[in-house]
Amino acid sequence: MKKNIKPETLIMRQIKEYLEYRGWFVYRNHQSLGSYPGIPDLTALKNGRVVWIEVKRPGGKISEPQASFANNIQGQECEWFCLYSLDDAMEVFK
Repeated sequence: MKKNIKPETLIMRQIKEYLEYRGWFVYRNHQSLGSYPGIPDLTALKNGRVVWIEVKRPGGKISEPQASFANNIQGQECEWFCLYSLDDAMEVFK
């Protein structure tokens, strides 16, 4: 029996593979009991650049904890993006 995979999971895999191909170190942040509320799906690092990536399916909306996380890291030496497709990732990570 084939397992149904969420669209966001497929997009996340594509983005992760693309970034790794481009030389980024990428890891997935798993939500669990005790996790920071709203922590993005992926963290990518390369040459001192730290990027937090929230992945949504097209039309998906950011939750209040996700928006709060993004606001809380503003002013830090890192970036936060919400990406809806591999094309979005290719635009941000040229």
